[in-house]
Amino acid sequence: MSLADPARRSGRRQLLLVASLFVVPLAAAAWLYFWSGWRPAAGAHGKLTDPPRLLLTTGLVLPDGGPAPPDIFQSHWTLIHVATGACDERTRAILDELARIRFALGKDAPRVRRALLHAGQCAAAEFQTRDTDLLVLAATAARGSTFLSQFPPATDGAYGIYIVDPHGYLMMSYAASGPARGLLKDLERLLRLSNIG
Repeated sequence: MSLADPARRSGRRQLLLVASLFVVPLAAAAWLYFWSGWRPAAGAHGKLTDPPRLLLTTGLVLPDGGPAPPDIFQSHWTLIHVATGACDERTRAILDELARIRFALGKDAPRVRRALLHAGQCAAAEFQTRDTDLLVLAATAARGSTFLSQFPPATDGAYGIYIVDPHGYLMMSYAASGPARGLLKDLERLLRLSNIG
């Protein structure tokens, strides 16, 4: 037996040990994912719109009565609350919560704006006067139902809160009664992963 054989065997053992550091975790991950039935949580707290849907603004009216421009939802991330009935204390509470979420974003707050979209009897002028950085839009009677049909019901079966990206695509929906912390975490993740808006 030559002196090179023990060194060669030792070298092979070390090579196998190093290779196992890469192979074993991959094999364990594959087993967990494909055969154990376990799946990692997606991480989203809202309902993802799949595929994202470009919002058509036909039928939207600004507070002054003029038609909303086609790019009204572009250039910013937009948190939209859809109110289909009378705008009441619940609507005010939701808008206040969205303001707190925006404030909690810190340096990213200017990338996000809030919008109230209403269809029905809503004292929109009161909201606009009280909250100057709130975008208030009305869905006209003639085309409002067509516009509202672009928004899927949120997780509780009613209209709620929606995230629209800076290209005007509807991304996610949330129940209006859901926890604000989940919406904030999703929005923080989107802003961190995106360089638009």
